[in-house]
Amino acid sequence: MGRLVVVSNRIGDPRKAAAGGLAVALGDALSQSGGLWFGWSGKINESGAPGEGELHMQRSGSVQLVTLDLSQADHDAYYTGYSNQALWPAFHYRLDLADFGAGFFAGYQRVNRLFARKLAALLQPDDVVWVHDYHLIPLAAELRALGCRQRIGFFLHIPLPPPPILAAIPGHEWLMRSFFAYDLVGLQTRSDADHFARFVVEEANATALGNDEFEAFGRRVVARAFPIGIDVDEFQRLAHSTESRETEAMLRDQYSKRRLLVGVDRLDYSKGLPRRFRAFRELLANYPENRNSATLIQIASPTRETVDAYDDLRRDLEGLAGEINGDYGELDWMPIRYLHRTWARRRLPALYRCARVALVTPLRDGMNLVAKEYVAMQTQEDPGVLVLSRFAGAAEQMREALLVNPYDIPAAAQTIQRALQMPLAERRERHAALLQRIRTNDVHWWRKEFLDALSAIEPRVRETS
Repeated sequence: MGRLVVVSNRIGDPRKAAAGGLAVALGDALSQSGGLWFGWSGKINESGAPGEGELHMQRSGSVQLVTLDLSQADHDAYYTGYSNQALWPAFHYRLDLADFGAGFFAGYQRVNRLFARKLAALLQPDDVVWVHDYHLIPLAAELRALGCRQRIGFFLHIPLPPPPILAAIPGHEWLMRSFFAYDLVGLQTRSDADHFARFVVEEANATALGNDEFEAFGRRVVARAFPIGIDVDEFQRLAHSTESRETEAMLRDQYSKRRLLVGVDRLDYSKGLPRRFRAFRELLANYPENRNSATLIQIASPTRETVDAYDDLRRDLEGLAGEINGDYGELDWMPIRYLHRTWARRRLPALYRCARVALVTPLRDGMNLVAKEYVAMQTQEDPGVLVLSRFAGAAEQMREALLVNPYDIPAAAQTIQRALQMPLAERRERHAALLQRIRTNDVHWWRKEFLDALSAIEPRVRETS
């Protein structure tokens, strides 16, 4: 395989301590052959012209980091607009929240053309290009239009909804055609892969050729599931950091008489946080032994705060937390500790380790790596219990978790109670199976599986026209 070129909306520097497992894994792959990571710089040039942007280059070891500034108009239409107000809600099954505003689609196309134009000039003939996530679905088509013939793969980190939802997206025909400019499309789950197959067959009259290969628009593409994992060892090492040790000592001191439940999410309507709070309230109402005993610590990191739907969600959560604490709290005990801020990654292992139960209950999620991080941080001698939504991508792999329907609030409360009461032997058995699986299918396995599949695709697949 030639040089690896990774393209994503934002890039990560694998040398930095705050870099997550994904940045480290991709950085390892980039370093092996010498590589390039290309993406938006995070900077907005308020006086810049739409469709234009300044490139910045720096080295991170043997990896070249290349970033591109965006104009205000491009950022508003491509990122805030089409990516996060149209595709994000639609792909999370929330067409009722989708805004297909005027100019969003054109801006999305324009920025993808800009990315392609700037990137094409940097590519070498034998490069392998790996594009990430919904912001850049049409990038391969734009690169092909510029004459690029390299192998190009795409990985979608969020869910792919079923055909009726995809077909409701204005411009869905163009998006569907864009997938066929790739050689390999990676999806999080088998369900997502099934949705892709149905979508292209039903809407594009694609021919299913077997072995996850489809032909339409004069091109062929392979589309299959590659469930993403975490770097278990890297995350466990974080538990030995000063920040993690100090946080664990503080939590064990302040909550020595409590049983902790934890939720760690971005503040997003896909995460089902209001329903989680209501299930916890139901737990306190129906199982009074948890009063003055169980405490839910909910981290809800700020995200997309310029979008109105997120302001409504924040007010809803703050109101629910206040109601529950007012109804059930005591002078020395608050049922919910709700924190609307970002927690340092180095402090998360301590929070997971101290929690008897983790609540990972999204209404829809591509994978949700919090579930895997929580399992990684449990001790084998006295592990906690993972309560996991059936609608998280992780549920396909993590069957030993307590799977729950987050829409059924009474049943969710019952499941939380079961988690709190679970005998040690059962906890150990479930945890051992989960830990083995997340170790086997970690982020390094995911990276290798995808890149091996991409390199195995015959050139005729890429050159069909």
